[in-house]
Amino acid sequence: MAEQAIKPDMAKRLQSALEQFKGLDPNKPENWPLLPKLAVGGLLALSTLVGIYFLVLSDEQARLESEIANEEKLKADFVAKAATAANLPELRKQKSQVEEYVSQLEKQLPAKAEMDALLSDINQAGVGRGLQFELFKPSSEVIKDYYAEQPIALKVAGRYHDFGAFVSDVSNLSRIVTLHNFQIAPYQAKDPGGLLMMESIARTYRYLDPSEVAQAAKAKAAAKAAGAKK
Repeated sequence: MAEQAIKPDMAKRLQSALEQFKGLDPNKPENWPLLPKLAVGGLLALSTLVGIYFLVLSDEQARLESEIANEEKLKADFVAKAATAANLPELRKQKSQVEEYVSQLEKQLPAKAEMDALLSDINQAGVGRGLQFELFKPSSEVIKDYYAEQPIALKVAGRYHDFGAFVSDVSNLSRIVTLHNFQIAPYQAKDPGGLLMMESIARTYRYLDPSEVAQAAKAKAAAKAAGAKK
């Protein structure tokens, strides 16, 4: 019976609340009953909060998401740098080894004043193997960034095994000399005597002194600027 008494009471309260929303004058909200005033005030408060979210909090949310993504990137960078730091002693050792190797290679490149002696060594390597030089013609140097390349056209007559010994001797010179474009053919002579003719391009290299490096860099920059104007 208590339940039956409560239900009519709640229905009466609901009916009374709904009655407060009837006949409201929108031009005189100050005369409204309490419940409509509270309802309208709640709606205004809710709309204000929604407006604040879209005007302020949405930008902050986007900023937060950006910072979260940046945090992940920073974590990945940290892990990579931590791994590098852990390997730093080994990397320093490898750097030292590379620098030592480069220094050894530089020592194998003659200076400008030593080029004549090197050309003489190549010639002597051929003569020492009994080869007859038909042509020994150095060409103009080709200037690179930090070194110069000196091509030499070779044409020598001799026997096949002497050619092999000559190539081996050249490779064992204290300075770097490379041989390219080998061509071997019968020696064109009235009495070849079993001789062959070998043609090749020898290339030796020298390092540029500081003034030549600066000049080469200047010429490269000028050529690049001239190309940009076209």
